[in-house]
Amino acid sequence: MSEQSPVERIKRNSRHLRGTLVESLQDPLTGAIREDDTVLIKFHGSYQQDDRDIRDERRRQKLEPAYSFMLRTRLPGGVCTPAQWLQLDEIARRYANGTLRITTRQAFQFHGVIKTELKATMQAINAALMDTIAACGDVNRNVMASANPVETSVHPVVHDWAKKLSEHLLPQTNAYHEIWLDGEKVVSTEAEVEPLYGATYLPRKFKAAIVVPPVNDVDVFAHDLGFIAIIENGELQGFNLTVGGGMGATHNDAETHPRVADVAGFLKPEQLLAVAEAVLTTQRDFGNRAVRKRARLKYTIEDRGLEWFVAEITRRQGFALEPARPYKFETTGDRFGWTEGCDGRWHLTLRIEAGRVADTAKGPWLTGLREIARVHRGDFRLTPNQNLTIANVDANARAFIDALVVRYGLDRHARATPVALNALACVALPTCALAMAEAERYLPRLAQLVDERLAANGLAGAPLVLRITGCPNGCARPYLAEVALVGKAPGRYNLFYGGDGKGQRLNALHLENVDEPTLVAALDAAFRRYAGERLEGEGFGDFAWRAGLVGAQAA
Repeated sequence: MSEQSPVERIKRNSRHLRGTLVESLQDPLTGAIREDDTVLIKFHGSYQQDDRDIRDERRRQKLEPAYSFMLRTRLPGGVCTPAQWLQLDEIARRYANGTLRITTRQAFQFHGVIKTELKATMQAINAALMDTIAACGDVNRNVMASANPVETSVHPVVHDWAKKLSEHLLPQTNAYHEIWLDGEKVVSTEAEVEPLYGATYLPRKFKAAIVVPPVNDVDVFAHDLGFIAIIENGELQGFNLTVGGGMGATHNDAETHPRVADVAGFLKPEQLLAVAEAVLTTQRDFGNRAVRKRARLKYTIEDRGLEWFVAEITRRQGFALEPARPYKFETTGDRFGWTEGCDGRWHLTLRIEAGRVADTAKGPWLTGLREIARVHRGDFRLTPNQNLTIANVDANARAFIDALVVRYGLDRHARATPVALNALACVALPTCALAMAEAERYLPRLAQLVDERLAANGLAGAPLVLRITGCPNGCARPYLAEVALVGKAPGRYNLFYGGDGKGQRLNALHLENVDEPTLVAALDAAFRRYAGERLEGEGFGDFAWRAGLVGAQAA
């Protein structure tokens, strides 16, 4: 066996993801779990974290870090009922930090759960008819789908495929039910099998999404596996397959980089699960298990070639893909306010800044949405842009929902600029262990700075896709934005320009390691040129490439 990374050893010896999690949870001497278990708990949908704002102070007091756990739900396509919302709201207030956070993968996250309440929180999520299985870890994660399954007659069909795909690619180990739900213990784990994943699961995380053009809200080219719905005469004909996307990178390491997925061909709807399985198992068998930073599917395809990859999945699935069919994307953004669905019911999309649903000085979001959930008779949709749609509202109920939205100040979308409406941010500090700089907490200031520079150059109200992350791993998909900041150090970022606004093209580095004054000056100079030199209808990302604002990479 060739040399493998330490994580491969942990997975191989974990007894199908059990490790010593039970013993770690029972240890009263620390708020943390054992080191190997911090790897395994990810497969169960959780990360161990600590409050980095107080880490130094606790060190001075000779205390261990303020450990807590983040929990992430598995919620294919981001759909939940009002009853589930109310249960999750209660979990957030009882066990977490009073926050429901909507992620860029259409799931919920809870932060601040302490170890002694971790199992109770897991059980409460299960009681809400949700789970956290495979929300993290080296497996297929939450399957994304275009946000509103009832916008057209095709959307509910696509959403059903997202649910089927999520279930088909779930790990089969009983460890989750044993550890968290007091399920019956397997007598011998040697008898257990993982038919798709094997004993060591995938080399690295694996992300899948299904999208319905012309709205590329899921950023389909950012994922390992994607399906673009092909619609003709109002009917779903099948999907174009995309493979090999991924946002993660490491600063100053040319071996790592973001990549947009390749379009590999067309498949019929009934072939979707077989194709997905062929893609996943090919990555399982050929992905890099020695170097984790080169372990994503994008590098497997880059190293071996798309032609080889398509031939391999063709062999595994037992049929060839057809030539890809035409499609067109127009935007990645959400449509805010009320829209009417194909069945005459209505859908209200609200802007949730950085996906954070909490009662803060900016407004009682958690309380307001709790009150809406108590009377709403439809459902809720989490969008890939961290926003929320109050969906399936009868026409005669709109006024009542509107009154609650206004009462609790949830109508910020009506007053926000296009930049603020479409901006994304990861959590970053203080909880993410990988964060090098602020993201979510800096987003309001950043959006304000961008709007000010636009206005100063006669571009007030201009649309712009803006994203920020606290590190280069790309959880808010920054490398597809027209303007992006990627954290480098406290108060310093790499500045990128050049995404196409439709999620189809990577941006590129403009300036490295900028502080706020340098950022403001750079934006001012770029927007001044954009105002004076842009072509009619030309977005800033397209202009940045044409005007050479992305340095040597533009060539």
